[in-house]
Amino acid sequence: MAKPKTNDDAELIKEWSLSSAATLGSSVRAKGILLEIRARLPAAVRKSLDIEAGVLTLAMAETAKSAFRATSSIISNALEGIESLPVIPREIQDILTISTTERQRWLNNGRLPSAGTRTVKLRGRARKITFHVFDPRAVEDILDRDLITVWREEDAEAAAENRRRAALKAKLTRSLRSSKKPSTEGSSDDASRPKLSGWEEFRRDGLLR
Repeated sequence: MAKPKTNDDAELIKEWSLSSAATLGSSVRAKGILLEIRARLPAAVRKSLDIEAGVLTLAMAETAKSAFRATSSIISNALEGIESLPVIPREIQDILTISTTERQRWLNNGRLPSAGTRTVKLRGRARKITFHVFDPRAVEDILDRDLITVWREEDAEAAAENRRRAALKAKLTRSLRSSKKPSTEGSSDDASRPKLSGWEEFRRDGLLR
C-alpha cells in the first residue's frame, strides 16, 4: 500500500505543453527549449523544471509558494514566441535526420540558410565556441517539402559525374604519356632516311665523299 503524502511531501505543480511548431517533432529540440528556459531561471530552482513527452512541468514544495509563483511567471513569459527560437546544429540534425557532414556541406553551399551565429561558453571551460543557427520556419519548410531527399539525389548525381570526369581525365593523362615515349621501330639512320629516287646511284658515284 502506498504511503500517503504528508504536508511536507505536497507539491505545487504546473504544466505547459509545447506545440509541434515549437518542437518541430524533435525530442532534441524539446530538450533544447527546456535548457533555454532553465537558463533564464534562478539557479536554485532550475532543476524544478523538467520535460517529458513535450510537456514542461514545474514541481516545487508546497512551502515554496512565493518562489513557485515567480518561477511560473518567468516560464510563461519565456514561452511567448518560443516557436521563433533559433534552431541550433544538433537540433536541426535531429529534425531533418541529417549528418554533421551533410549539415556543414549544405550550409556552405547555401542550401541551408543561416539565421546568424551564436557564441556560447562551454561549461567548466574558458573556451567559447561559435556556431550557425537556423530559422525554425525555414527548417519547417525544408522538412515539409522533403528537400533533404532532393539534395541527396542531386549530390549523388554530382558525385557520379565527378567520378566520370576524373576517370576520363586519368585516361587522357595516360594516353598523353604513352604518346610521348620514343618509338624503337626504324631507329637506324638508313631506315629513318627518306627514300629518294636515284639515291643509290648518287652514293655509288662518290659524290658524297
